[in-house]
Amino acid sequence: MSLDAAALWLPTVNAVLNTVATLLLAAGWIFIRRGQWRAHRAAMISAFAVSTLFLISYLTYHYLVGHVPFAGQGTARIIYFAILITHILLAVTVPVLAIAMFWLALKGRWESHRRLGRITMPIWLYVSITGVVIYLMLYHFYPSRPPKPMMEAAGAAAAG
Repeated sequence: MSLDAAALWLPTVNAVLNTVATLLLAAGWIFIRRGQWRAHRAAMISAFAVSTLFLISYLTYHYLVGHVPFAGQGTARIIYFAILITHILLAVTVPVLAIAMFWLALKGRWESHRRLGRITMPIWLYVSITGVVIYLMLYHFYPSRPPKPMMEAAGAAAAG
């Protein structure tokens, strides 16, 4: 696969993974509210796995492509950056919180797991949902020209 192909389809893969993570998180919450702890556990482990795949895909994309500028102007730009900044600040907490949740569950510390879950779940959901919103704004509502992979751009600069 070429770098150009990866630059075109990886953002969509990332958005799909975020969407799946959102659905799994919501399902996990519904399951635990109904007392279906086995289904909750399966949904949450799956959400963590999908989020891990997302992170790998996201980092790969940005390694290959680099920064993608937002083309929107005016109010759209303000909204985009407000969402992006809160998304980034909260996204860095999700792996720590999710691992802590798993640790507490493995240790059978259910009250602590529940308390931390009341903080973790809304943050993780917000990050997953806003990841899809950022994708839509950046690549569909206000697209800039297709990004050139960094390695290709570096090669062109060296040749010129």
